[in-house]
Amino acid sequence: MNIEVRRGNEQDKEVWFNMRKGIWPDAQTDDLNYDMDGILANAENVVLIAFVDSQPAGMIEASLRKDYVEGCETSPVGYIEAWFVYPDFRGSGVAGVLTSAAENWAREKGCTEMGSDTWLENETSIRAHKKAGYVEAERLVHFVKQLGR
Repeated sequence: MNIEVRRGNEQDKEVWFNMRKGIWPDAQTDDLNYDMDGILANAENVVLIAFVDSQPAGMIEASLRKDYVEGCETSPVGYIEAWFVYPDFRGSGVAGVLTSAAENWAREKGCTEMGSDTWLENETSIRAHKKAGYVEAERLVHFVKQLGR
């Protein structure tokens, strides 16, 4: 199996969009599209797309975070903002190649740490992070209260 990873560009937006839909299947089209142009235009963001034998297999979006990142001691920190591998390619090494590529991008930007997050109930993502060498830093529960006018 030949895994190729390359930086996403304008021509990849449909492929990339479909993978975003895989992460957030209930999201509206406008919500999934809203920041794609900004990610491509900003040097502090990257989208990397993996292809297996020329077929789209997965993607990872990463950014540089200059503010506090849970569990990290340095700044900036490379941060995995989104990560998706099609089910047919899971367990084939695509995820590891994607995370390594994102980590290399972050190193090139001067980072010595990489952060990420997932939902507490997303056991698949938790296992994938651990397999890629990530360790759990802390758990958060976020709260919100609607304020009446």
